[in-house]
Amino acid sequence: MMKTQQLFQSMTQKLIDWRQKSKSLRRQIYWSSNNGQDEYHTMRALSSMAKSIKTTNRVAVRGKKRQQSPVLFAIAVVSLTGVLGQKLYNQPQLQVGAVAPQTIKAPTTANIENKRKTEEQRKAVSKSFVPVLMVDARVNEQIQQNLQQLINQGNEIRSAAGAYPFYDTFILSVSTQRYLRSCSQWEWQALLLAINKTKQPKPGRLPKKQPTTTVKNNSESVNYVTTQENPENLKPDDLLNNAEFTQAVNELEAYRLSTSEQNLSSLLNQITQVRKTYALARTKLLEFQATQSNTIYDKTSLLDLSDDDWGKTQTGIQLISELILTQGIPPGLPQSILTEAVNLHVQNIVPKEAEVLASKILLSVLKPNLKRDELRTQLLSAKAASVVKPVIVTVRAGQVIVRKGEKITAWHFEVLEHYHLIRREINWLGLTQLVGAIIGAVGIFTVTERKIQYRFRQKDRLLILLLTLSVPLSLAMGTPYATSSAVGLLLGNFYGTRLGITVIGLLSILMPVSLEISKVAVLASAAGGILASFMAQRLHSREELALLSVAIALTEGGVYLILRFALSAAFGFFPYYTVLYNAGFLTLSSLVWCIVALGLSPYLEKLFDLVTPIRLAEMANPNRPLLKRLATETPGTFQHTIFVATLAEAAAKQLGCNVELVRAGALYHDIGKMHDPMSFIENQMGGPNKHDTEIQDPWKSAEIIKKHVSEGLVMARKHSLPSSIQAFIPEHQGTMQIAYFYHQAQQMAQEDPTLEVDEADFRYSGPIPQSRETGIVMLADSCEAALRSLKDATPEQALVMLKNILRARWQDNQLAESGLTREELTQIAEIFVQVWQQFHHKRIAYPPKAKASSEKSSNG
Repeated sequence: MMKTQQLFQSMTQKLIDWRQKSKSLRRQIYWSSNNGQDEYHTMRALSSMAKSIKTTNRVAVRGKKRQQSPVLFAIAVVSLTGVLGQKLYNQPQLQVGAVAPQTIKAPTTANIENKRKTEEQRKAVSKSFVPVLMVDARVNEQIQQNLQQLINQGNEIRSAAGAYPFYDTFILSVSTQRYLRSCSQWEWQALLLAINKTKQPKPGRLPKKQPTTTVKNNSESVNYVTTQENPENLKPDDLLNNAEFTQAVNELEAYRLSTSEQNLSSLLNQITQVRKTYALARTKLLEFQATQSNTIYDKTSLLDLSDDDWGKTQTGIQLISELILTQGIPPGLPQSILTEAVNLHVQNIVPKEAEVLASKILLSVLKPNLKRDELRTQLLSAKAASVVKPVIVTVRAGQVIVRKGEKITAWHFEVLEHYHLIRREINWLGLTQLVGAIIGAVGIFTVTERKIQYRFRQKDRLLILLLTLSVPLSLAMGTPYATSSAVGLLLGNFYGTRLGITVIGLLSILMPVSLEISKVAVLASAAGGILASFMAQRLHSREELALLSVAIALTEGGVYLILRFALSAAFGFFPYYTVLYNAGFLTLSSLVWCIVALGLSPYLEKLFDLVTPIRLAEMANPNRPLLKRLATETPGTFQHTIFVATLAEAAAKQLGCNVELVRAGALYHDIGKMHDPMSFIENQMGGPNKHDTEIQDPWKSAEIIKKHVSEGLVMARKHSLPSSIQAFIPEHQGTMQIAYFYHQAQQMAQEDPTLEVDEADFRYSGPIPQSRETGIVMLADSCEAALRSLKDATPEQALVMLKNILRARWQDNQLAESGLTREELTQIAEIFVQVWQQFHHKRIAYPPKAKASSEKSSNG
């Protein structure tokens, strides 16, 4: 078959060359004489035969390509089954829980590790390991806030009572001042009577109620009221036996003797004011006790402390709390131990009068502030478990491993596996199910492929298959399981979002079915692959792809952490150390694989003839060798190319086509004109037309014009342009007629009836546009010259002219295979007119004098 095809191709090429030579010979005969009629008919017959053979060959090749699709489908199913079904080819027949078909003995003596017992011992060590505790900063902060709140509350109550001691302690002792502030009104009245020399109450005759009395001392009077009831039902003998009362009377009497009556009166008035503020403070304290359940203050513990002792108490409480919290309070600590520790600190730091109060404040706010340090606990626990030596069991030669009829345990299975006594077989049921799943997956991919607006070649399908196989192959070889993110990055960049997501989704379903792999890791890797597929083709620089790689890696690690923590909350505890380690490893491996994918991308693009947005942007760089030559050697063609690219790009953007491909293809569509620049009118710069002055042969001129297509393809292949860009070179002309020279030939035929004009000689060889992108460039190329010729035309006139041109292309069946619709032609014409208006907008007309002045200035 191959030899026959090669023979047909050889014959076709020879006959095509013969046809070209015959046409040249025919024209020479015609111009020299009229005796070449027989030769002309012979050449026409051979030419028709060559066309027929060439058409047959094309049909055979297309038929062969159609037959290759089922073969590739079968190859995909077989290769995926071979890689994904590894464990199904060699499954043990004797499994844990199965009944032994016969008694099996050990053939030789061996030392075998009992993995189950080893694992049990290691788990026991891990469970018995004392957890590592760490200080919970959040609890410490809460304790400090509560403590400060209590201290502020005490300060507020004490501020209402005023300063204490309120008088010179050399005159009134601290204990006397405390008594004078806090004693009852009845005691205060009795004290006033006691220090009054004129009306000093006799023992045993102190009344419970006294009328209002005025005591005059050195013309100063002290008013006091004795009408209040005795709140404590004190008897005069009880009061006179009260040491505090007696001490207060003695100190006041001593002061009376050492000073004037006026000073004594002033002191008594000050004591009266202090008693009032003290009463207000007690009222506020009672309000706190009534409204706040957590208050621990009472009048004796708070108001009876001096200001100095209270300041020392505050400082001591803060210091003790910091010491205890720094040491840490573990959960479950008995309250008696905490109380003992607090009392021990209080005795050494706080004033004696405030010890009880300080202990109550601290014990009311202190609570366990240590929590389990999961990471360090697991790390040390794993380290302790790793020290446990494996449990080694010696199995003697001839010793019975398992008896007939017994159930095979995990230990039996380990021993049988060690001696290679496990019977292995192919799991045909599982293999059949896997094949069915793979056929379904490949079928889904095929349906998706047909819905994508991309002409897949066999090499494209082969590349997709190889990239798909790389994921399970890398897992089988023990490499990191983040390969799917790299595959998604490449597939999304090469073939778009839909195909990349389809492949990643199908792989994520198939791999857990047949391979031993963490489902959480598969989902995390799939999330990264989907992100890569979605974003890859939207980026237009290597730098953006590098940033996308970082985002993919972080996405995989983040999804893994979220899923693991969610499963931990739902089904039980996972070791945090292991989770964090696996998440970090997954993130790092994903980043490494993405870097590998970015490095392989240019080589795959070259090897499989692919175009990506980045590669197209690089191809459209005006510093590329071919474009630099085009601008230098054919400046007119280059300007024509720029305008065509502008028109086509605007239309492609509006119609949702591949704008990058259209831009690059339009820039290269006329590179073949560099083989003979002066044969094309845009490069003649108003000079003589060589077709009219030198050639004067429409057939030869048509061949020169058509040659810019074949020469363009030669240049494109020489400079390794992608085939998708090469397609613009022949398809932008399609099979259009070279009308100018065709009409010239018809005029010659009218003058000489013996001269036959074949329209095929004046048509391009094609093919007609096979994609929307090449069809748009054809239309832009057809309209460019017409738009340039317009000077003072209105947009409406320009639109009518362009519609006529596009209608002619449609009627000539040039767009039959492009995918463009008749309705879109009108839209394209309107876009072309809009671009033309932007390029040829009207300018402000200069006044004659200003214009003359401008010309004079420029000439001068």
